[in-house]
Amino acid sequence: MKRMYEFAYRNFPLPYDTGQPEEVLVRVVESGRVSPCRAIDLGCGTGRNAIYLAQEGFDVTGVDFASSAIEIAKERAESMGLEVDFVVDDLTSLSHVSGPFQFLVDVGTLDVLHFRIRDLYVRSVNRLAQPGSRYFLDGWEWRLNLWERLLFRRLGFWGAILEPGEIEKRFGALFEIEEIGREIRRTSHFPPIYMSGLQEMPGHASYLLTRIGN
Repeated sequence: MKRMYEFAYRNFPLPYDTGQPEEVLVRVVESGRVSPCRAIDLGCGTGRNAIYLAQEGFDVTGVDFASSAIEIAKERAESMGLEVDFVVDDLTSLSHVSGPFQFLVDVGTLDVLHFRIRDLYVRSVNRLAQPGSRYFLDGWEWRLNLWERLLFRRLGFWGAILEPGEIEKRFGALFEIEEIGREIRRTSHFPPIYMSGLQEMPGHASYLLTRIGN
């Protein structure tokens, strides 16, 4: 999967790479629910959400395993006169980033990870957070029908989604979980196992989690 993303970021304008931050994330920040603090964008890609947070006064680290994406992110931040610490690292086995962070952001990362490595990602999130940390999580979520389950489980990554109840199962022991958004979205960039062109996807969900503990 890493080689696929390296190639894609280096050679193509990816359709979700609009340069604009995720709308639900913007609403969370503008509502004041999260104030400027030390933040990390998990799977930052070319930096659209990390750059937005830096513009809003956050001390931001952006992490992605695709060096080609990080190169673009650095160029974008520098061209805007922003300081963002963009780092190449593996979110399932971090070696160049350490916490704690008061705000963690995941837009479209967990839901495309191979099912077999998601526990490793969750372990990294837990290590990066501290009691009181907020964690914004955004991705595709719906209950798979039979053919989707067979195909997605075989693919395991590109086209994988979050299943209903998965967030509670993976994070419920250490985080309070609040669902803050759910909608059907029309998209032109869902994996090619679906028909080409715009289509309605069954579900898109956003969560705001708070790390519990003293």
